[in-house]
Amino acid sequence: MKLLVLLLTSLNLVACSSKDDLSEASQNTKRWYSSSDVKIGQHLFKQHCAVCHGEEAQGLAADWKQPLVDGSYPAPPLNGTAHAWHHSLNGLNRTILQGGIPLGGTMPAFKNELTQKERLQAIAYFQSFWSDKIYQDWLERGGLKNDR
Repeated sequence: MKLLVLLLTSLNLVACSSKDDLSEASQNTKRWYSSSDVKIGQHLFKQHCAVCHGEEAQGLAADWKQPLVDGSYPAPPLNGTAHAWHHSLNGLNRTILQGGIPLGGTMPAFKNELTQKERLQAIAYFQSFWSDKIYQDWLERGGLKNDR
């Protein structure tokens, strides 16, 4: 009987260590969105955002920190390699809603194109590219705090 319990426990451990499983960090970093949000967000992002931010939120400019000829800045990557993770969920949502023009940027507002839920799904899509470390840093900076 002890041998059977040991054998079943060993098989269970082997099954749980499959390459397809999430990393330990992923399991410990609870994300606010679902895989369904990411899937829907991917479609929305590609339809509304990819033209400036790239298909996988990687940005399109070689150096997004360098101004363009007209003095404006290119759209930054949103995949965790730029500063998007410095902004709260509410701040990211507000930027999509109002655009960047009021702040001197060139991003258009999407208040008439995307619902609140769709904006959050687009954010879920680009946050899905963030490493667990970046996501955890974002949480620690207050990413889910209800700032206005």
